[in-house]
Amino acid sequence: MRRPILALGLSVSVLAATLASVQPGAAQTTALAERTAVANRPRVEQSANSRHAMVAAANPLAVKAGVDVLKAGGSAVDAAVAIQAVLGLVEPQSSGLGGGAFMVYYEAKTGKTTAYDGRETAPAGATNRLFLDENGKRLPFVEAVLGGISTGVPGAIAMLDMAHRDHGKLPWAKLFGEAHLLAEDGFIVSPRLAGMIASKAPQASAPDAKRYFTKADGTAYVAGDRLKNADYARSLERIAQYGASGLLTGPLAQQIVDRVHEGPRPSTLSLADLANYRPHSGPALCQPYRLYLVCTPQAPSGGPGLQIALGVLEHTDIDKRNASDEKAWFEFAQASRLAYADRDRYVGDPAFVQVPLAGLLDPEYLKGRAAEIGETAGPVTFGMPRGAPEVGPDATDEPGGTSHIVIVDAEGNALSMTTTVENIFGSGRMVGGFFLNNQLTDFSFNPTDEDGAKAANAPAPGKRPRSTMAPTIVLTPGHKFVAAAGSPGGSAIQAYNLKVLVALLDWKMTPQEAVSLPNLVAKGDSYSADRFPQPIMDGLAARNMPLSTAKGEESGLQAILATPKGYVGGADPRREGVARGF
Repeated sequence: MRRPILALGLSVSVLAATLASVQPGAAQTTALAERTAVANRPRVEQSANSRHAMVAAANPLAVKAGVDVLKAGGSAVDAAVAIQAVLGLVEPQSSGLGGGAFMVYYEAKTGKTTAYDGRETAPAGATNRLFLDENGKRLPFVEAVLGGISTGVPGAIAMLDMAHRDHGKLPWAKLFGEAHLLAEDGFIVSPRLAGMIASKAPQASAPDAKRYFTKADGTAYVAGDRLKNADYARSLERIAQYGASGLLTGPLAQQIVDRVHEGPRPSTLSLADLANYRPHSGPALCQPYRLYLVCTPQAPSGGPGLQIALGVLEHTDIDKRNASDEKAWFEFAQASRLAYADRDRYVGDPAFVQVPLAGLLDPEYLKGRAAEIGETAGPVTFGMPRGAPEVGPDATDEPGGTSHIVIVDAEGNALSMTTTVENIFGSGRMVGGFFLNNQLTDFSFNPTDEDGAKAANAPAPGKRPRSTMAPTIVLTPGHKFVAAAGSPGGSAIQAYNLKVLVALLDWKMTPQEAVSLPNLVAKGDSYSADRFPQPIMDGLAARNMPLSTAKGEESGLQAILATPKGYVGGADPRREGVARGF
């Protein structure tokens, strides 16, 4: 029936060796390696080389599903559908059927890049006071997340449905078999999922999550247990038969509406909101960076912010330096701060606000912003690009979460996709065996400043919240594929993606070396980081840039690089992902 239109990780010793190869003091990297390796995880090589095709994603079961699709003659988009279906089951803390996504797709035959926007939307009944209480005070974040008001119309499946119509080769209904089998027969709970189940995150203690993750004997699932999800299998059957319509109309849609209308903080989300959802597609945002062309999604994604950061760095000498050089990390951090300041001030849903994109990406503007980088760190604020509107300050919380996928198929087509339910287990509410997103908490909680100027990312009916997700594809000036990369991580995604691009393009690292580097997230006056070798720590402190290493940043980077012999893939040692191909 035609559907209606509408693993498990790099070992500690391997990681230490990787960092030692690019930074001084191998002994100083050992602590970082021990902290970022996932405890009690089998030691499986995360990187891989392949001749014909490659997949890198956050869970080995999902990677296997994608590689099997590619071996069967499927396209990169076909593989993405299969991977997303598995990730939503085995990594529900990060993404799923109830979430959203951004994707950049590269077509090898034409050299064309297309951006797909599956970002969630606010219901028609939403107002700019969505996250204010009865007295006009902003709600506590936890209260907002657990409320029905946090859930937007899910867009990931609708986006994949659209992309499959454009670029799929195998029948849509054939792409859910592996996920369906794992849901029916059960999958082995991974250490990372077990850690999320046992975490103090409020969603993990929400009634739906507790019910799902509690065994018949009353104890919680732990690593190594087999977890079955018959409801998820039924949801997949409906989506396999009807496409996105199977999720956004009919019984699943009714379940979503019913669940978010329950207290506390019930939503106005309606069946019409779900049925009327449409993903977007159009030209990717492609900007030159040195010898390359870097392509990301458009606003409201994190693409503009990442492009600003790269544009600033192009006016530095970071490409003449390397990962052992504290000045390189200083330039990286200051470019990050400038880009975050501009992105936070100006970027929102372009269907609702004026985003001064041409001004923000103007080479002269970027050159001027780069000139603000001195020898020591000083105050940073947003700039005044050409066409800048009058907007108020931003008050958006963006906690970590999310997942990333990169794929190159046997025809050379490639995609980079970041997918999410927002925070851990989304809103903590479930229907049909999957979690509902809390994506609307990506709006600015305070819609205006004291003078009434509206924040660019203020809530509004039908509006897409701003995102930091910026799946990236890198091309030559002649539009030949070079690399695909991306990461989860809340607001830190911009810094994670910037790190891997600098490492790949400027420092000529392998994908595994690039993703394994320590993270440094510089935003405002905060410098949150993994622990770096002491000479770098000391050098940055002398530049008025002391690193805060109390809590290591947890990226989930995936990257694929083209080589004369095929492809090399790498997966972040901080999570359970692998790269595999054939």
